[in-house]
Amino acid sequence: MSSSNGSGGGGGRDDGGEEDGVLDHEYQEEYVRNSRGMKLFACRWLPRRRRKESRPPKALVFLCHGYAVECGVTMRGTGERLARAGYAVYGLDYEGHGRSDGLQGYVPDFQALVQDCDDYFASIVRSHGRTVRHRFLLGESMGGAVALLLHRARPDFWTGAVLVAPMCKIADDMRPHPVVVNILRAMTSIIPTWKIVPTNDVIDAAYRTQEKRDEIRGNPYCYKDKPRLKTAFELLKVSLHVEANLLHQVSLPFLIVHGGADKVTDPSVSELLYRSAASQDKTLKLYPGMWHALTSGESPNNIRTVFQDIIAWLDHRSYTLTSSTEKLPEVEQKARHDDQHHQQHGNK
Repeated sequence: MSSSNGSGGGGGRDDGGEEDGVLDHEYQEEYVRNSRGMKLFACRWLPRRRRKESRPPKALVFLCHGYAVECGVTMRGTGERLARAGYAVYGLDYEGHGRSDGLQGYVPDFQALVQDCDDYFASIVRSHGRTVRHRFLLGESMGGAVALLLHRARPDFWTGAVLVAPMCKIADDMRPHPVVVNILRAMTSIIPTWKIVPTNDVIDAAYRTQEKRDEIRGNPYCYKDKPRLKTAFELLKVSLHVEANLLHQVSLPFLIVHGGADKVTDPSVSELLYRSAASQDKTLKLYPGMWHALTSGESPNNIRTVFQDIIAWLDHRSYTLTSSTEKLPEVEQKARHDDQHHQQHGNK
C-alpha cells in the first residue's frame, strides 16, 4: 500500500472539520483481488487530527462511483472533504474502470460488480472491529444503483446512504420497447464489447465547469468512448430492475441530493425514490439550476453548499445512536455469517 499526505483541493474550512480537530487527511492506495482473481484498485482518505490524540473516525464512508469514471481522481474532492470532516473514506474502482483490471468501459455482469464492492467494503468494516459504529454508502449516478443493491444485499448492515443524482429509473421517453430489449439481449452474446451504442456527450451534459470537463477528458483512467453493447444492456437491465423491484424495498436512512437542471438523470427519478421507499428517515434535497455532477462539476460555492448538507446529514446520524446501532453486535454477527456464505458459495 502506498500513501501520501495532502492538504487537498476543493474548498477551505467550510465543512465543520476544524472544530472537531481535523485539519488534514492522509491518502492511501492499494490493489486487492476479487473472487475472480482480478486486481482492483482501492483507495482511502483518512482524517488526520491537529491534536495528538488517538480517536477513531466519526464513521466509515464507502464510495460507489459512476459509470466510466473512478475514485482516486474523479472522486478525490469528495474523499478529501469528508476526511477533513472526520470521516474515513474508502473507494474501489469497479472491474473495467479506473486502474482496475478488465477491458476499459466494459461491465459484463453488474451483479458481479456489486459483489466486488460488498466483499471489499465488508472486509474494511471487519478490519475496524467495533471501534467505528457507523458505516455509510455514498453513490453517485450509476453508483447510486450500486449503493441500493448493496443495501438490499445486507438490509440491516448500513447506517445510511447518500445518493447523488442516483440512476434508479429509465426516463419514460427513453424507455425502450420490450422488443428492442430482446434484440439487444441477443446482440450482446455476439458482439458484447463493441462500442456501438449512440449517446450524447455525457461529459458536457454532466459537468457545468469547463475545468472539470477538461480534467475528465484528460484523465486516462476515465472511459470516454461510446458505451459498449453489453455494458449498455447491463445498465438498462439494472435500471429496470431497481425501478420495478427495489424502490419500495429501500428501508435504510438516506439523503438524496439532485440538481434541478440535471439532464443525465431526471430529478423526478429521485422524487419517485423518495416517495416509494419504505424508509422512515429519508431526505430529498433538490438544488435549482444545478447540473448532474453536484460534488465536482459545479461552481465552488455550489459544491460547498452541497457538501455542507451532506456532512450535516452524516454528522447527525453519526452522533445519534439509533435502534439499528444499538443492535450492532447482532448486525455484525449477521455480517460475518453473510461473509462466510459469500466465501463458500459466491466464489465458485
